[in-house]
Amino acid sequence: MAQKTADRADPLAAPPPPVVVKKYANRRLYNTESSSYVTLEDLAKMVRIGRDFVVYDAKSGDDITRSVLTQIIVEEESKGHNLLPTPFLRQLIGFYGDNMQGLVPRYLEFAMEGFSRQQEQMKTAMERTIGGLIPFAPAVGLEELGKQNMQMMERAMSLFTPFARGEARGEPPSVEVLQAEIDRLHALLAEQEKKA
Repeated sequence: MAQKTADRADPLAAPPPPVVVKKYANRRLYNTESSSYVTLEDLAKMVRIGRDFVVYDAKSGDDITRSVLTQIIVEEESKGHNLLPTPFLRQLIGFYGDNMQGLVPRYLEFAMEGFSRQQEQMKTAMERTIGGLIPFAPAVGLEELGKQNMQMMERAMSLFTPFARGEARGEPPSVEVLQAEIDRLHALLAEQEKKA
């Protein structure tokens, strides 16, 4: 699943080989690609960006990737990032030793692939919808759009500050002041459109 995310970036490029990580008796993890020790959090970040890795026991050479991935899940759950509901965990444990045990991994993999596809479709649909409402949204991304919106709101609020002072004295803002503020807003919008 994570590798598919990396493949979407450039479908013609061959995916890089998995990073080899060795786990030593002292429980330390060594990334052979970067020649440095890593933590479970570092491996979790690799999963999130779609970088594949395998973990081998340094002494025996056994592939222990599955148990390390399970440790990452346990660590995330212990931090309060509860992704796996208790009833699901109970059902999953109930399948160990059952005659259905062989079917469960493939079913879960299929279900997660379907969920990932739906998530990607929802993200694309939302970007299209928001992009239709706000012309520069797809180019700058939703996070950047949020920052720009906050900046524009702050600027808009600052425009009303001089008016409030004038109104407090009973003076309406002059036409020249209003026109200058309108011109400034037009310039800001033009600048935002150029960035997009």
